[in-house]
Amino acid sequence: MAAVWAAAFPVVSSLGPHRVWGASACVGYLCAAVAVLSRRSLGRAVSVWIAGIGAVLAPLVVLVLTGGAQSEVGVVERAGLLTVRQGTPYLADPQAVVEVTPYLPGMALFGLPGAVVADGWEPLRYLGDARLWCAAAFLGCLWAAGRVLGGRGTGQLVGAALIASPVVALPLAVSGVDLPLTGLLCLALALAARHRPVAAGLALALACSLKWTAWPALAVVAALLAHRAGLGAAVRGTGVAVAGTVLAVLPSALLAPGPLVEQVFAFPTGRGEWETPAASPLPGRLLADLGPFGWYTAMTLLAAGGVAVAVSLWVRPPAGLVPAADRLAVGLCTAFLLAPAGRFGYLALPVLLSVWARLAEAPSRVAPARSRVVAAGSAARPLPGRR
Repeated sequence: MAAVWAAAFPVVSSLGPHRVWGASACVGYLCAAVAVLSRRSLGRAVSVWIAGIGAVLAPLVVLVLTGGAQSEVGVVERAGLLTVRQGTPYLADPQAVVEVTPYLPGMALFGLPGAVVADGWEPLRYLGDARLWCAAAFLGCLWAAGRVLGGRGTGQLVGAALIASPVVALPLAVSGVDLPLTGLLCLALALAARHRPVAAGLALALACSLKWTAWPALAVVAALLAHRAGLGAAVRGTGVAVAGTVLAVLPSALLAPGPLVEQVFAFPTGRGEWETPAASPLPGRLLADLGPFGWYTAMTLLAAGGVAVAVSLWVRPPAGLVPAADRLAVGLCTAFLLAPAGRFGYLALPVLLSVWARLAEAPSRVAPARSRVVAAGSAARPLPGRR
């Protein structure tokens, strides 16, 4: 199925980077399928690495070397350069839609390497590609989340399979800007599930300073902390997250309040001067296209969906990692479907959250049962000297 899905991109996509990814990934997935059908014991492991090379490594290298990328990669790199030069990632008077920065100031961090090497040795400039740093942040967060979960989270093979899957491989190769957000949300959920409110708050603060679509995670993590560690832990974690986000956003809010509001909030919701390219035919977008009444209807439904998720957190707070990830995924799906502007690709974030949580928790569900069997066997074994 992955090979068929990838094969469609060179045929139907109008974006060059997507076509490059589709061609490479299709070959990789087909070769991986051949490998997994092998009777050798290493067939499955080999197939995962083949898929990773074809769907991640090869297209990423080709696109980085040729400069092929979705427009948001250039936006992030320009944001880093502007932050170095003027202290804020927002142009005061953008002249085209590609000059709009629809991200919060934290996203500019991934453009800083490009700003550092912009005038350096030509081969060194490739290291400034924002996708490389977005991928590093994502992989680092997944590794850290696995460590937080006691080292029982996604094993090497399962983790590699997740990364090689289309839901991660495509954005990693062509864009990558949503991956740090996803990784930080996974890390925050893992920390909250292990009763570490301050660390969870710090991870949330980083995520919430990248894109405001991470803000619903505040409520989910607070509910998880309250259920697992008490109300005090929820207050501490939320306080750290809010304070950290404010500190990250405040400099730009003071230096460029108008551009920040216009580009970060008005533009993505279809109310800015420039029309957003996020125009997939999702319900909220279809309603917004009907005019002002349709836009307000979409926003009303969006608010109602948010209230419904909040009520569900109050009535039945998530008791563990998987329920919390699912509740956050539901909230994000609601937001993406009902927002006045959006893309089908945004739905990869909630899908990845739910899948990762199940992979991360699966081994830990087996361990207690196995330990009970061992304990029962030990209890049934007679002690030395007794019959």
